[in-house]
Amino acid sequence: MTVNVNGSLLAKEAWAVVWVPGSFEIGVVAERLGKSGKYQAILCIGAVIRGDTSHYDAVANSAASGVLSAGLKSGVPCIFGVLTCDDMDQALNRAGGKAGNKGAEAALTAVPIVGLVRGRHKPPILKLPSSLPPSSSYISNSQQPEYPTSIFPPQNQGVAAIVFGDGGSESRLYPLIKRRSEGAIPIAANYRLVDAVVSNCINSNITKIYALTQFNSTSLNSHISRAYSGAGLGKEGFVQVIAAYQSPEHQGWFQGTADAVRRCLWVMEESGVLEFLVLPGHHLYRMDYQKLIEAHRNSKANITIAALSAMRNEDPGFGFLKVNSENRVLEFREESKKEPIINSISVESSTKSIDVAYDTFPSMGIYVINRDIMTKLLREYFPKAIDLRSEVIPGAISKGMKVQAYLFDGYWEDMRSIEAFYRANMESTKKENMGYNFYDRDFPIHTLPRYLPPTLVTDAVITDSIIGDGCILNKCKIKGTVVGLRTRIRDGALIEDSVIMGSDIYETKDVRKSDAERKGMVVPIGIGEDSHIKKAIVDKNARIGKNVMIINKGNVQEGNREANGYIISGGIVVVLRSAVIPDGSIL
Repeated sequence: MTVNVNGSLLAKEAWAVVWVPGSFEIGVVAERLGKSGKYQAILCIGAVIRGDTSHYDAVANSAASGVLSAGLKSGVPCIFGVLTCDDMDQALNRAGGKAGNKGAEAALTAVPIVGLVRGRHKPPILKLPSSLPPSSSYISNSQQPEYPTSIFPPQNQGVAAIVFGDGGSESRLYPLIKRRSEGAIPIAANYRLVDAVVSNCINSNITKIYALTQFNSTSLNSHISRAYSGAGLGKEGFVQVIAAYQSPEHQGWFQGTADAVRRCLWVMEESGVLEFLVLPGHHLYRMDYQKLIEAHRNSKANITIAALSAMRNEDPGFGFLKVNSENRVLEFREESKKEPIINSISVESSTKSIDVAYDTFPSMGIYVINRDIMTKLLREYFPKAIDLRSEVIPGAISKGMKVQAYLFDGYWEDMRSIEAFYRANMESTKKENMGYNFYDRDFPIHTLPRYLPPTLVTDAVITDSIIGDGCILNKCKIKGTVVGLRTRIRDGALIEDSVIMGSDIYETKDVRKSDAERKGMVVPIGIGEDSHIKKAIVDKNARIGKNVMIINKGNVQEGNREANGYIISGGIVVVLRSAVIPDGSIL
């Protein structure tokens, strides 16, 4: 076979065709091909169609600069033949229609460089995976390897993280989520829960991060946008908030995790990645996602699910996996059954039935899913599925897809309840490294820099506690407590085994006087003189008066006193955000 280029015959052995997922990736692949030393010129062709958003400009500009950079870095001429068109008709006309063939015109510029190439060794014909099959008018080869190792992108370029900002309707963190989503809940004085997950991504060199938010998302959206604008993400990295939206095709809000991802695929597919890393945004743990991704790729799995290596007393709420000796997931179920861990069952696969022994492990709700598999599952196989955990993952297993388990043996707290949140905070105050280590220099946790003044301590006695920035602590005693930003604790107060979230503002005397006159709010923000708080969570901007006792003297386990500014959950008193607890109150 030969190709006629401006009257010259170019032998088939002299050229190769390489497919990429999209125009955004052309530059990266062109650079690698140029550096291989096998080619005298690289012809980069494709098309970018203008849509309804400004994303078109970013992709077109990135494609052009990527091709230019590829030529400069590889030393091999890279010819830019990417069409930038307003609509599909214009693209077709310029790709061989009424307006000629712009691809052929671009190829002509390579002829003086290449000349007549005869007798050279046949280069390998490579193909990168794409969610869309190539058109029949394109040159391809059915024997092309699906995942070529020579130009397979490293983990940080080939993966995008999808972080969900809240845990949905099953959360038991009320009232902490009354005015915020789970990911925005403050923890360990200076941080938000979502910081642990995003920091895992940054520390694992995963720098393309989409945060899908909906429930009470104002605080979370603001925090993510301000905290991660370029923080350690490199030139092409980003943390992009995709808030729930309505469109002509979708009039309702996100109905669940599967529905949210499906409706945002049109944005995320354009990042040019090969896999999606799906992450709940309100869990507290430290994981190197590179190891998870490496295990996923080495096993050639369609989906990999992170699972706890040991059973827990508390159901984590993400279902249970039956896993064989090769870490293949045989079955997913919502609840753990009282049965032996090892058993013999018959499993239907796409090819045959086999008897296997299995172990049972709790799922962490963390998934690595190949991009093309995600697209097929959500758009073709289960177009009406709402939830990834209960519908899509079991559906993938039932269709015989290769679903693997990745066993994780580190600390993990899923924050499904007030008790779990309280426990994680208390563990952070211990000298022994029992829980999450907020002081790991090799794997730091990132958050929003606030530039607050240092904490002012006046004759206070503080033991086994964490104190956030900008606090004012007078003659008080603090033991085993997390004290959040801008907290003010006045003379004689005693705080034990509690979580004080702090304040969003410094309340001046003039402001307090104005509030008192307008609302009758005579109690200032903070904790008043001679008050005693034990085993409690005090949410932000709470006003605790003088001589207040928050000690749950009656050891009540559950109680709803929301009208009075607090509830009791698992024996823990939770004072609501901006609540007012008058002088002399006993809770």
